[in-house]
Amino acid sequence: MRNSRRYRLAAVGIALSASAVLGTQVTAQAQDTASTPRYQPEMVRALASSLGVSEKAAVDRLDRQDAQQAVLARLEKSGIAGDGAFFDASGTLTVNADDQAEATRIEKAGLAARVPARGQAALDGIKAELDALAAKKVPSGVASWSVDLASDKVTVKVADDRGAAAKAFLAKAAKHGAAVRIVRGQEKLEPKAAIYPGSKMTFNNTSQWCSVGYGARDSSGRQYLVTAGHCVTNTLRYDGTAFAQGYKTRYALGTRSVDMGILTVNSGHSIVTAVGTWGQGSTSTVAVKGVSRAASGAALCKSGATTGWTCGTVGSYNNTVTYIDRSGGPDTVVSGLASSTVCVEGGDSGGAYISGNQAQGMTSGGPTDQQCTGGVNSRGTSYFQPLDDALKYYGLTLNTN
Repeated sequence: MRNSRRYRLAAVGIALSASAVLGTQVTAQAQDTASTPRYQPEMVRALASSLGVSEKAAVDRLDRQDAQQAVLARLEKSGIAGDGAFFDASGTLTVNADDQAEATRIEKAGLAARVPARGQAALDGIKAELDALAAKKVPSGVASWSVDLASDKVTVKVADDRGAAAKAFLAKAAKHGAAVRIVRGQEKLEPKAAIYPGSKMTFNNTSQWCSVGYGARDSSGRQYLVTAGHCVTNTLRYDGTAFAQGYKTRYALGTRSVDMGILTVNSGHSIVTAVGTWGQGSTSTVAVKGVSRAASGAALCKSGATTGWTCGTVGSYNNTVTYIDRSGGPDTVVSGLASSTVCVEGGDSGGAYISGNQAQGMTSGGPTDQQCTGGVNSRGTSYFQPLDDALKYYGLTLNTN
């Protein structure tokens, strides 16, 4: 986000209990694992509410989720890569196999397997074609397009198909037949960043603000803040004091973008290795212990300055969306995002997503005019920039607890 650009929705401010707590000369302390529950209570309650089950059943599901992902990780190390994996509605992790022989090996390891008609690699190829078309001309009115592993299709969501670019885009998508599902009647999307009075983390000397994401370091030990690309600006201030300087971003209004960026953290400041729950949990923070990507369907929560601590599940990865600019600027196509059922509002941009103790990403955007009125269990939609992709691109290592 440029200093002169004014969005209606607020980029996320950060307080000491916010997504990644900011401090001066702070040293992270290990949590007492003996007294810390396996899962953040609000994540358990949100999952139980969304599934209509007891909290004990929700914990059992999270345990099964962790166990299945551990088996998948071992299979990948043994050379069985598969062609994508996802959690179904029952909480079963299903792995796409290249052939029946590989499916049998996966099943012997204790996981469900299938040989899909297409699979992730083929679907990624279709989506790449659509990305290339959007790079030539923004398909305004087409809200998003993404790979949906569970249905084995590329899903295209449409808000308005009356424009010439949208019609051409949809015609191209339709040529793939049953491999593409077109869903109409969707809301338009926008990045969740803007001007908001009273921000705790302002852009330069203005009232524009955004959320702190995660702290990371390069090979020399230099410290960085990893956040949404549209949150990167010259100087970020916490409580009036400059703590981070704009460094790199892959987001530019009106051009094909990736919503990731980094800022250098000033000497004397640090990003604490814990995600705040905004007073909505039995613990004030959740320790960050790694950056293992959660599978589609996994439970996760996010911390943001506007809506606080909200929870849901991972939707799909490799989403491309079209963000509008309410100030009348050009639409922006953003690729590489993950979707979720976590609710966000204006002001949540850059906020940290976490599943268990594994960092997942930073808020990018969501539907215009979405309201999160149900607290932790608010139902909604959001898109986040996966953290592992940002760390890999910039050559950084996540700071962990």
